[in-house]
Parts: sequence; structure tokens; C-alpha cells
Amino acid sequence: MPGAMPVLHLFEGFGVELEYMIVDRNDFRVRPISDRILLDREGNVVDELEQGALSWSNELVLHVVELKTNGPVRSLAGLDDIFHRDILAVNERLNPLGARLMPSAVHPLMDPNVETRLWPYDNSPIYKAFDRIFDCRGHGWANLQSVHLNLSFHGEEEFVRLHGAIRLLLPLIPAVGAASPYLDGRETGYLDSRLEMYRKNCSKIFSVTGHVVPESVVSIEGYRKKILGRIYDDLSTFDPEGILRYEWVNARGAIARFDRNTIEIRVVDVQECPMSDLALLTVLFHAVKHFACNPNALHAGDTLTEDRLSTVLQDTIRHGENTILSDEKYLTCLGFSEKSLRADEVWNGLVESMTELPDSGRRVMEIVLKEGTLASRMKKIAGECTPEQLLELCRALCDCLEGNRLLIP
Repeated sequence: MPGAMPVLHLFEGFGVELEYMIVDRNDFRVRPISDRILLDREGNVVDELEQGALSWSNELVLHVVELKTNGPVRSLAGLDDIFHRDILAVNERLNPLGARLMPSAVHPLMDPNVETRLWPYDNSPIYKAFDRIFDCRGHGWANLQSVHLNLSFHGEEEFVRLHGAIRLLLPLIPAVGAASPYLDGRETGYLDSRLEMYRKNCSKIFSVTGHVVPESVVSIEGYRKKILGRIYDDLSTFDPEGILRYEWVNARGAIARFDRNTIEIRVVDVQECPMSDLALLTVLFHAVKHFACNPNALHAGDTLTEDRLSTVLQDTIRHGENTILSDEKYLTCLGFSEKSLRADEVWNGLVESMTELPDSGRRVMEIVLKEGTLASRMKKIAGECTPEQLLELCRALCDCLEGNRLLIP
């Protein structure tokens, strides 16, 4: 039928979403002005603005704008240039307002108790519901920017394989994707502060986020009952109108989007430029594909509980690439026989086995594995973490985004 979504099997379709904060060009404080650039031809504020290959859209708070593929794409190749083009276009709109886009996963100096401004337009009932239930004046709601990668599936068998592969890999992602070592103007002790805040922001209703690592499932119906059904039941007292009774309310680190036949990975921090973001996503895609095509790894991974995998995730959230992985069963599932390994050693082994990884992705990963995650590189630049050093870090991040280049100390 006209307009019907194409049938996309495993790894035949991708969707990418990148979130950026809007900051002042001089003092780099957040600027709640996304509604000043999300305007249609008549000058009306819209929640989504189609720009050809990409769309621009609002987020929960007014200082964040999201750029995303306008529907599924068949390949990740070349997307970094497309995203970079639109980043420059957004900055053209922001420049007369004295603002620009800034990458990385959190603003190191933002005070969400004072600076939070929720989006007040079309989707406002949803945001008001979240705010009423959870109070969105916190870092885990108002001060975070992530990368979302949607991977396609068709039918139950492909869904189960894809879900199993993603939950096996998910605890390792902060070891290459952490980009948030600061909050409130100081080091937090976590390389991925965004995820540390994120995993706690729905603690009032634990089932919404769960352990971040999703539960093991063997069917679509099982997923609906075990995960979505519990969330909806637990939310019903707080949301009797059912405003949030949709699959996107699930806040785990990977969620099923049955409305578009994808699983969305949400645990990646936004990096310093789209070249880095897309290289990292390409590596994740190849790693997920490897495990999805490995029945032994999937079977063994299904026996690992979500709280056991969450223990690994909490370690990588804190230590990033420096994490010592000592869960022998988990290492065996990943294909390693050692009793313990550093997380960056595991990633190095996985990347070396990716024979189809494009050279561009391999070059970026070589830098990440040599120089450290963006969080570690940010710490090298910010030094003693004075306000002046953090402002210079903000400037360097903005410049990396505009130039589509990596942050290298």
C-alpha cells in the first residue's frame, strides 16, 4: 500500500538520532531556545522539521535539539557528512541568536534546578506527565544528550536474536562511548555520569528503567508481558489517563520499537563530532551482528541475568575503558578464555575480528583505544577542572563539532 514501511530484515535498516545542547557563544551556558529554530515556512513552532535526509526535532527540554535520519536508511556509510552538514545549518540559525550547538553527553556546568525549561508545545502533555511523576529538574532528565541507534528486525526469530545480542554487548558500551566525566562543575568519579544519572532517574517506579540491561526474552509476547506489561501496570496509579502507556516509556538501555520493527540502543553518549558518533555506531553494529549470528553466544548470554550484566555495566559506567572485567562466564560469552581482561582489551579483540569494518571506523576506534574514551580525553584537557578550564573544554568541544574532528589532547 502507498506509504507502507518497507520490510527490513536484520541489519537491512538503520536509524540514527543525535542530541545536542544549545549554548551561548560566549559564556557557554545552556540557552533554552530550540523553539527559535524549529520553525516551519510560516514561522510556526513545530516539534519536527524535515530537512531532506534528516529531520530536526525537539526534546524534553528547550535547550536540546535532536537530529535524526528521516526514516530508515540502508547503510551507516556517509551519514557523518550528512549530520555534519545539518549541524552547520543549525548553527547558521543559532548564530544571530548568539548561540551554537555543543556536543558531549552532559553540560559540565548546568544547574538543572534553575535552568530547566520544558518544551511547552505539541508534546507538552507527555513532558508534563513525566515531570509530575518523576520531577524532571535533575541531571538524569534535563541535562543529558545521547545517541540512539535503531536496528531493524522482521519477525519473532530475528527479534529474539537481535535482542539477545544487544543485551550481551550493552554492558561494554560505556567502555568506548563514555563522554560525561563532569557535573556541577566538578569530576563525578564516573566517566559516564549521564548513564549513572539515567539509571536512577525513574527509581520511583523501578520497572520503567529496570536494571538498564533488559531482561532475557524468548518471544515478542514474552517481551510484552515481562517488560511492557509490568511497566504499564506500575505506571497506572501515577498515570490513570494512560498518557505514557506507549512502548517508548520503557527506559532500558535498549528498547523494542514494535511500531517500526527496530530495537533502539540508547546507552551511547553523544561524542564530539558525527565522524566519531558514526564510527562508534558502525563498530556497535558489527559487534551486534557478530553475536546475533552466534547461537552459542546467544544461548550462553540468555543465562546471564539482567542484574548480573548490570553489575558489569555499573563498572564500565564508572571506569570506562579502564574497567577490569572479571566475570569469567561473561568473558566466555564474549569469546574470551581469559579470567580477567581490561575493557579496552576486549574491545580491541572485537574490533580486530571485524573484517568488514570500514577503514574510517577502524581509524577512529584506534584513536579511542589508544587515547581513551572521550571522557578520558576531556579530563586530560580540563586538567584541574577549574571553571575556566571547563569553559575552554566547552569551546574545544563546540569547535570539534563544527569542524567534524576528534578531540585529541
